[in-house]
Amino acid sequence: MTSPNDFLTAAAVLAAFPCYPVPPSGQTPAIEELRSVRAGQGLLVGADGVMLILRRPWLALDAHIAPTLDGHVPYGKVGDPMAELRCGLIPRELLRHILQHFEAALPNEAAAFVIWDEHTAQFTIAYPEIEAATPSRLVYRTPTLAQGSHIVCDIHSHGNGAAFFSATDDADDAHSTKIAIVFGRLDHPAGPTAAARLCAGGMFLPMPRSPFTGDDHDA
Repeated sequence: MTSPNDFLTAAAVLAAFPCYPVPPSGQTPAIEELRSVRAGQGLLVGADGVMLILRRPWLALDAHIAPTLDGHVPYGKVGDPMAELRCGLIPRELLRHILQHFEAALPNEAAAFVIWDEHTAQFTIAYPEIEAATPSRLVYRTPTLAQGSHIVCDIHSHGNGAAFFSATDDADDAHSTKIAIVFGRLDHPAGPTAAARLCAGGMFLPMPRSPFTGDDHDA
């Protein structure tokens, strides 16, 4: 039997993560508000599938998460996917410092975070407190952030090993919104290799391009 608390819970869930059918026109005031908020998330259901709308002070993301629905529905289209760094591209100089830090830690793994301050619009590097580091294992604490600061990139190295996301990485990243990058082969003469993904809504999405200035290639 449904209780009043069930209705309150359902209302709270929909308030935190709304779901809107897309009308034939493609827009409603509620959908426009969802796309323009500083921070929030929700789903759009349309004739061309289901789209995750996710907003953070540093990120605007529209991502298709389900294909076109089987059968006829009287809905409009959710539209094209989009990923925009509201904070702008990260200065490549920060990446150089991070890679130097990783090389200095060899043969052990190491980690770094790129932080963006929405009040100053500045990027900084935060090196976490390391609890254990070996060539194949790394345990560290995520830094505590001041109000208005946001983790944009969570970066760690695999030392001289290959760059890939492990099952531990998947578990750590499942409930975060961030760019995750792993660097490997730091001892290779041709330079390190990298694996990158956007973590959002419990999904791991391919990066459409590098988040750093000076990189015109895909991530």
